[in-house]
Amino acid sequence: MTTEATSAEMTDGFHLVIDALKLNGIDTIFGLPGIPITDLTRMAQGEGMRVISFRHEQHAGNAAAAAGFLTQKPGICLTVSAPGFLNGLTALSNATVNCFPMILISGSSEREIVDLQQGDYEEMDQLAIAKPLCKAAFRVLNAEDIGVGVARAIRAALSGRPGGVYLDLPAKLFAQTMDAAAGKASLIKVVDAAPRQIPAPDAVKRALDLLKGAKKPLILLGKGAAYAQADADIRALIEKTGIPYLPMSMAKGILPDTHEQSASAARSFVLPEADVVVLIGARLNWLLSHGKGKTWGGKDHKAWGGQKYIQIDISPQEADSNVATDAPLVGDIGSCVSALLAGIGSDWAKPPVEWTGAVAERKNKNVAKMAETLAKDPSPMNFQSALAVVRDIIKDNPEAILVNEGANALDFTRSIVDMYLPRKRLDVGTWGIMGIGMGFSVAAAVVTGKQVFAVEGDSAFGFSGMEVETICRYNLPVCVVVMNNNGVYRGTDVNQSGGKDVAPTVFVKGARYDMMMQAFGGVGVQAATPAELRAAMVEAVKSGKPTLINAIIDETAGTESGRITSLNPSAAKKK
Repeated sequence: MTTEATSAEMTDGFHLVIDALKLNGIDTIFGLPGIPITDLTRMAQGEGMRVISFRHEQHAGNAAAAAGFLTQKPGICLTVSAPGFLNGLTALSNATVNCFPMILISGSSEREIVDLQQGDYEEMDQLAIAKPLCKAAFRVLNAEDIGVGVARAIRAALSGRPGGVYLDLPAKLFAQTMDAAAGKASLIKVVDAAPRQIPAPDAVKRALDLLKGAKKPLILLGKGAAYAQADADIRALIEKTGIPYLPMSMAKGILPDTHEQSASAARSFVLPEADVVVLIGARLNWLLSHGKGKTWGGKDHKAWGGQKYIQIDISPQEADSNVATDAPLVGDIGSCVSALLAGIGSDWAKPPVEWTGAVAERKNKNVAKMAETLAKDPSPMNFQSALAVVRDIIKDNPEAILVNEGANALDFTRSIVDMYLPRKRLDVGTWGIMGIGMGFSVAAAVVTGKQVFAVEGDSAFGFSGMEVETICRYNLPVCVVVMNNNGVYRGTDVNQSGGKDVAPTVFVKGARYDMMMQAFGGVGVQAATPAELRAAMVEAVKSGKPTLINAIIDETAGTESGRITSLNPSAAKKK
């Protein structure tokens, strides 16, 4: 092996990395250039890959994670060493928790210096740090192993339960050279990276037998169901069985939220009342009160309501994670749902009308109540009146992707804005993490080419707001709506000491977020009324230009911590 190419028949580490990714159908990289990967970004672009360069690695990582969720191919995030690598770790960890396939590729310092702690530039044992925070981690030291390293990372990210993978590439690797023919032969095209896992026949029978005996069955769809892209079979299962269904936020749209069997508007009724619950790509974590407590009919936060569970998951370890799983169905979601469908004959008895009728009655009552709320036109706007506009815009543009984060901005949007197609809603996910907004928006626009709406709380927007420059630089069809109520939760908090500093939760009053977008050549609009908000969103769709709408919301609107007030001890005590 030599240190530089000596003939046209030689290749190097830079090109082997690029060729390995392209061989596996990966055509987009999200990242941030710098030592030692600047030339890799230039060369990748020169070789026809799309390289989307961000202002901060965390947002590039979030973009890679969202791309993985939307495409079922691992999203690639490329960062520099040490600080850049660390910035990408939050996104890598979040991708792993949410089961989004993503590969964080970082340049790193040389092993012989790192291991002796001799003080190299940005010296850090990145592999050791990454290992506990992702699904798998690999390091490549020799050019001839790049193909294996990339292949292992792809297979780890996609197989079984998807997740984040770290791939460590020390700086000297890129300059290594080898014979071009040998280099090409060393690359691996991954075959069947996410093989089907067929459920056992006895497990399918057990699940069907339990479901047949149910008097109040409920199907609960998680974002895993959306990722699986088994939309037709999931819809067929729901409609053939006649069972009411409840989608978690990122599963909204697998069936239209307006579907007659949707129980979204009756969530607080169906969860404690259901006797058999079918979990499809959903976990009984904190988002579902761990399957316990009053949410599920228990007497207190530890009590179990006595429901029986059929759980479809590719990981057998997920069963019994909080309460007993009576019928675990282990396999990929598409195969499991298909197996259930095959076992449902023409004589299948749909749920008793007493159950479906009660669900419909509660749902219709809540929908009517919400309609009354949305019909109001307070001045200044509150979350509901502003989101009534967003609701109508999404209805008129069902192909658009909605990105959503914040506390109140998230909670109100989730309950007000209907989705009509699968994988059109991206939000804070399992961790409830803020700062995903602009990264997810960029990824959604890049990999789908569709219009993107990002509904942001003003606090959540602050985590990634500088990426509006990225949106403008690539001229992406992203319309950001900042719900501006002057602070975290509300803009009315006061300094309890009486000092001159504003309260920790209060921002600059009357901040002009719209001018940020204008500064980078995009469209910035301030909207103080629903009519102004509607006009700005309609124009954003028509023009396809990067747009930011500063939606002025009543600063007294909102509640502390939003829907999860119970997790905030001081807020819960005040309540």
